[in-house]
Amino acid sequence: MTTKTLTPAFATHPGEILLDEIIANNFSQIDFAKMIGFSRTQLNEIIKGKRNINADLALLLEKTLGIDAEYWMEAQKNYDLDKARIEAKNKEQLEAIEVWNVAKEFIPTSFYKKEKILSGNPLNDNKIIRDIYGVANLDQLAVMKLQPVYTRFKKSTKLKTDVVNIMGWVKLVQHKAKEVIVPPFNQENKEQLISELRAILLKNKDVLTKIQNKLNEYGIKLIYQTKGEKTPVDGVSFWSKGNPAIGMTLRHNRLDNFAFTLFHELGHIYEHLINNNNAEFIDLDIKNEEEEYKNSTEEKEANTFAQNSLIDKREWEEFSKNLEFKNNDASIKAFAKKSKTHPCIVRGRICYTLNEYRTFSTIKHDIN
Repeated sequence: MTTKTLTPAFATHPGEILLDEIIANNFSQIDFAKMIGFSRTQLNEIIKGKRNINADLALLLEKTLGIDAEYWMEAQKNYDLDKARIEAKNKEQLEAIEVWNVAKEFIPTSFYKKEKILSGNPLNDNKIIRDIYGVANLDQLAVMKLQPVYTRFKKSTKLKTDVVNIMGWVKLVQHKAKEVIVPPFNQENKEQLISELRAILLKNKDVLTKIQNKLNEYGIKLIYQTKGEKTPVDGVSFWSKGNPAIGMTLRHNRLDNFAFTLFHELGHIYEHLINNNNAEFIDLDIKNEEEEYKNSTEEKEANTFAQNSLIDKREWEEFSKNLEFKNNDASIKAFAKKSKTHPCIVRGRICYTLNEYRTFSTIKHDIN
């Protein structure tokens, strides 16, 4: 078993101990210097730590003060070791500060401080960031920012996105997902999982916990993580240590938003990730998403998966005929009951289809 050596805040030179002993024995510094055959200046240098105690002096102190020579040699050795440790730590601290001053450009420091991830000490924080981002050194952050999955945010004309903040959020979710242990994932259980998730959404009771537990039961990790500034992320899907994983921000306390984002990310898992374990899909809120990404094959497939999983395709096709006349609470509730879907999910689908979000409704959409 090894013990960790603590580095003191400062090193105590044996000269300080010597001064205490001289005073305790009622010697003046001049008289004590004469007694050991030293000049006043030489003794003063020892007391101030400018001159070390050697074996010859240790023997003189043993005879004059009655304190073993070994004690003085041990005190000198401890001082030398403590001084060396302090100097090494200071050097390490300076190097850590230099690394941090360069790396912080690629880290959402405000967000991480708010989440109490950073300690404020670069010596500790550099290691924390290396663990979260999965890099050997922080120089790799600049290269990571240039990966295609993140460069699309840099090219964005939207003013409310920040590639560093988005990357930091994603990496934090991925880091947390590594700590989650779930059973093996089996894609053959897709329909059963969808059915059980819809039942949880329909009841709308303790939804967040029940959804998370249900996904974990089927081998899918789910991480809820708040977002920082300029990070209009709804969700992300990726592969985590042998299992698919989903991260969600819960930006809106709305069951319909939550349900669609959840099933959208499930769409990425079942349609894309099972064929590409290295892919990751970062989905922003629709107002901040670029047209090129929204119109990509993967996004369209994930949207279709979500829509058809939440509401049966054939039932929706029949109901959506003359949809503008059915955008009322009575019609919505009747169809929701028939299709075993929560009414706010049906209403959300209607609003999206008609691009009309201002109609009055008594239907509750809060997540319970």
